[in-house]
Amino acid sequence: MRRRFIVAIAILGGWIVSSGLADACTSILVSRGASKDGSVFITYSADAPFMPKLLHSPGGVHPKGTTVEVRGWEDGNVKGTIPQASKTFNVVGLINENQVALSETTTGGRGELVNPQGQFDYDALMWITLQRATSARHAIRLIDELTRDYGYCSAGETFSISDKNEVWMMELIGKGPGVKGIVWVAARVPDGYIGAHANASRITTFPLDDPENWLYSKDVISFAVEKGYYHESPGKPFSFRDAYHPDQSPFSKRAGAGRVWSIFRRSAPSKNFSPDYFRCVEGAEDYPLFIKPDRPLALADAMALMRDHYEGTPFDMTKGVDAGPFGSPYRFRGLRWDVEGQACMWERAISTQQAGFVTVCQSRNELPDAVGGVIWFTPDDAYTSCFTPLYCSATTLPESYVKGEHNAFSWESAWWVFNLVSNLTYDRWSRIIPDVQKAQREQEASLLKMQPIIERAAADLDAQDDKLAREFLTNYSVSTAESVFRRWKDLCSFILTKHNDGYVNAQEAGYSKEWLKKVVKENPGKFDLVKPKPKATKGTVEGLH
Repeated sequence: MRRRFIVAIAILGGWIVSSGLADACTSILVSRGASKDGSVFITYSADAPFMPKLLHSPGGVHPKGTTVEVRGWEDGNVKGTIPQASKTFNVVGLINENQVALSETTTGGRGELVNPQGQFDYDALMWITLQRATSARHAIRLIDELTRDYGYCSAGETFSISDKNEVWMMELIGKGPGVKGIVWVAARVPDGYIGAHANASRITTFPLDDPENWLYSKDVISFAVEKGYYHESPGKPFSFRDAYHPDQSPFSKRAGAGRVWSIFRRSAPSKNFSPDYFRCVEGAEDYPLFIKPDRPLALADAMALMRDHYEGTPFDMTKGVDAGPFGSPYRFRGLRWDVEGQACMWERAISTQQAGFVTVCQSRNELPDAVGGVIWFTPDDAYTSCFTPLYCSATTLPESYVKGEHNAFSWESAWWVFNLVSNLTYDRWSRIIPDVQKAQREQEASLLKMQPIIERAAADLDAQDDKLAREFLTNYSVSTAESVFRRWKDLCSFILTKHNDGYVNAQEAGYSKEWLKKVVKENPGKFDLVKPKPKATKGTVEGLH
């Protein structure tokens, strides 16, 4: 993710600069059979130093000749206009009223395949697709059609695409300057399995004769042959990643594959997935495209997986001198740095301070569409923030979630208030995070407990009056989000009052014994407190006065 990739590519050409991936995103895909209640989930951490705008499109029927502006959610800039579809659907965030949802991570790939003249970048493509799609498979077709008709200007992407029945992982990349269209492949997550992607291409070889589970552009192989990316030979099957995303550098593995490893090791601890691949051990095996979790995942589990700093592993970011006196898991950018000629990098975790927003989209086929589709949304970093439910049929958005500017703090903006809590927590992590997690647990547990009650009432209403059901769910979505916002404003005040000037409740708190030992060990003698020796002069001894 991030549009600045395109500028760098246009200037530099050749390979995508892999360091740009440091700011990009994480997504998890959960099939119906892998979820505890038969939901389909896709998650999304939209990571970069930007202020996102929670968007809503009302949908409707449009006369022939109507046009629509092509714009995404990131900067809102209009990139052109295209003919409007005859019918569009209500979209809330990144889910539509048909329970179709999208998320993404940027994979980069070959820089020479970026088409700066293309009308669609990745986020505008997602936004227009959601306004038109009736299913995940339909969304895949639309992505292909829109880019063929109007061009694609972003780098390589991996999309998560879900509906109430299935979930797909789609990888795509452009065809170069002045050439419309994309080459792509899409894999259906097998029922009972989960997948994940984090800024690195995941799909290698794939069957060409299984349209139930695999879809691809007609020229995905022939285009690679034409460009010299793949040479057909017996015993050498085509690999999408090898052709279009050949960069498998140590930085790429550390920055991307580590997050996939952590999702898989937490979802299926019995598999004992090795960290060797993401730690760049020679000959180590890559992680599977999809895995079967040890137990079905609940909605709360999907949320929890988006909160991760490698805790409990040898790469735990809350440990070590780099975590500081309060065990903070956050490392300021850039990810890569040098010490006396030695290249180094921080770990790249799922939870990151530059997250613009994090979502868990939930779709269910046993409920009416208006009720079954929910985007659980939080501004900022999910570890220090709180998810709130916004139903796909909602006709308005909570005001505090659409307010604010990136360059001006506002107490009326949810994004700024959540960021304030996060930033208050980061520097005194071990001391403040228990207070944040207490509020988070209480708030989310209450929302999850209310969910089936609200949905039973909404489903009953929908059977009698679908308009009334939408109004009910809109009011619930807006009022709940505003309640969460107020809770986080109160949390700001609580933290500032309790943790003031290095004290906790006006009592000295100091530092941990473990950290003080490190300070003394690394600064021998510097902090020693000893009684000064007397200074001798002619026949007298001068003491300390």
